[in-house]
Amino acid sequence: MDSIEGTTAVVTGAASGIGWELTKRLLTEGARVVMADVEHGALDAVAAEAASLGEVLAVQVDVRDPAAIDELAARTEATFGVAQLVFPNAGISVSGAIWETTLDDWNWVLGVNVMGVANTVRTFVPRLIASGDPGHVCITGSLAGYLNQPGFGAYNASKHAVIAIAETLAGDLREAGHPIGVTVVAPWFVNTKLSQSGRNRPAALANATAPGELMRSVSARLGAVKNTAQDPDTVANLAIDAVKAGRFSVFPFEPSKAAIRERVERVLDGEVMGFYLPS
Repeated sequence: MDSIEGTTAVVTGAASGIGWELTKRLLTEGARVVMADVEHGALDAVAAEAASLGEVLAVQVDVRDPAAIDELAARTEATFGVAQLVFPNAGISVSGAIWETTLDDWNWVLGVNVMGVANTVRTFVPRLIASGDPGHVCITGSLAGYLNQPGFGAYNASKHAVIAIAETLAGDLREAGHPIGVTVVAPWFVNTKLSQSGRNRPAALANATAPGELMRSVSARLGAVKNTAQDPDTVANLAIDAVKAGRFSVFPFEPSKAAIRERVERVLDGEVMGFYLPS
């Protein structure tokens, strides 16, 4: 899509981080944006600023709920028409040794990170196909979809699933001949509130993994590379540029590519990748 002016876009997780930066860039380029987020207060706080940039609809949505995503699509069409640009961006994270990860942690992470993407694709893509309009789906993944750092088993698993969804969606759309592109963005550290995901944790899934000795060791090692963290606007701009160029994969942190190549070589040689920090 050479131009996104005049299109309708839906962004989940739009009230902060990468989602908020995506929203601002889309509005600046002339898109109408539906901002969806589970965090009502944060959404209200940024909606007024977003409205000063262009046409906006702000909707509180829990992406785990398929009925809520169906309602989001209905409200989108009633307000702006069919969404040509869809950004499944909402995501959360938990940490801890994988054998200690609680069932509530697994349900929450997979519910938001995997089913949130699946629900968004299941609802919005058929509507876009039926419209006959060209469009694009841009999914926020993670380098954790390619590299498995210790201490983040549930998050790693969820992001591997997200990469699989994106690749399969792209293949399915291509085979069916629909004019809809797909992009998946795989950032490394980004200066967002991902580490504060617990602020939006449902009360029904309150049994969180308790921090243990493993996470103290992991945190110390990760702390050494926090200076590589990128700002969310950098990631968002690369994502929008990729959508306009029709590019599938985006690795905002350039050393990620070398890390992935090394992982593939080690896997083919029968080795465990272990703790790898691109720098």
